[in-house]
Amino acid sequence: MALNTSSVPDTFTGTRRSLLTRLKSWDDSEGWREFFDTYGKLIYRFAIKAGLSDADAQDVVQETLLAVAKQMPGFHYDAAKGSFRRWLFNQTRWRIADAFRKRQRAGLVQAASDDSSTGTAEIERVPDAEAEKLEAAWDSEWQENQLARALERVKGNVSERQYQMFHLAAVQGWSMPEIIRTLKVNRAQVYMAKMRVSRLVRAEMAALEAAEK
Repeated sequence: MALNTSSVPDTFTGTRRSLLTRLKSWDDSEGWREFFDTYGKLIYRFAIKAGLSDADAQDVVQETLLAVAKQMPGFHYDAAKGSFRRWLFNQTRWRIADAFRKRQRAGLVQAASDDSSTGTAEIERVPDAEAEKLEAAWDSEWQENQLARALERVKGNVSERQYQMFHLAAVQGWSMPEIIRTLKVNRAQVYMAKMRVSRLVRAEMAALEAAEK
């Protein structure tokens, strides 16, 4: 079954351009809420992966949103000059670099080899990090964020039962016998649900990427 794009919230083409245009108005609380809901977790996870603490990562989210807000009145998004993904990446990494400089001034920066404060795979301190490593980390978080958004959209366009079978099989990695036994369904139902929902998710992912180039 083909994806019915008319049933999906917001349009795909120009979605980010439309949202950024709305953000030119400080009073558009719904637009800012959408921007935060869409990208706040992405920015936070990237800051954590870069080596910041929870509190510092939260500050980076707020500082990045504030930086975006300050640029909006005279902002003109031109995809020909670079993707939205890279533009937001730059806004975020500059705020992370600022956070590290504040920690350095306060004498709180630990040795680069000590990653115990974050519990995540260490990335070199941002001011000294290689651009390739930072961009790879950002791209990884971006893809996870896009997948979460696609799953949320698809969830609202299929039956609860279909999505449950898909989620157990494709996301949680349950075996076919476990799903059949737990949900009281047959193998064909699981297979069809997984195939259909996976196709919709791939279509959503492609549409989101196309809208944010």
